[in-house]
Amino acid sequence: MMDRDLNLQLFIDLAERAVMSAAEGRTAAAAARVFDRLRSAEGEGVRHEAVRLPVCQHVLDGAYAAIAAEASPLPEIASAFAALEGGLVWSRRKGADPANEAFYEGHANAMLIGPGGIEQRNDVQVGATVMRPGVTYPDHNHPPEEVYLALTDGEWWNAEMPWTRPGPGGLIYNPPGILHSMRAGHTPFLALWFLPVD
Repeated sequence: MMDRDLNLQLFIDLAERAVMSAAEGRTAAAAARVFDRLRSAEGEGVRHEAVRLPVCQHVLDGAYAAIAAEASPLPEIASAFAALEGGLVWSRRKGADPANEAFYEGHANAMLIGPGGIEQRNDVQVGATVMRPGVTYPDHNHPPEEVYLALTDGEWWNAEMPWTRPGPGGLIYNPPGILHSMRAGHTPFLALWFLPVD
């Protein structure tokens, strides 16, 4: 069918099963757009020089340990993600202020699929965010709608809902253009995000 990297395909398959088995309504519709596009066409495979920020080591080790105790399929998704993580380009949020040291040093984002990802394409973005315990991601917005899959504990907020804790394996939906944020609790934070881009 396609020549996509086998580890990336495994990650996509596991993520699709987890998301689509729990998604309803707008969340299911947005996620279906992402996974339908990933099934119907393959982007260009790209090898970047990997970049790993210092926050990644502590947060990912703690997150993987926590996820290992969760019910299937979260450990399998984490394992598939770990197989890809060493090739990712981790970066801070654009415009992050070094004066806000807790956030600046306490978070990182990586694109798996999309601009700068290991599969280059413009119709879908799939990525990951890590945060140290106690870190809050600033309020922000973007045109595409977004589905989050929480791999660890954490909380999400948007202008249509109060702070919500979906729990590991839970989903959060952000409508297009809505102001939203997320925060880590007392444990390392790891979440995946899926955006259909029109």
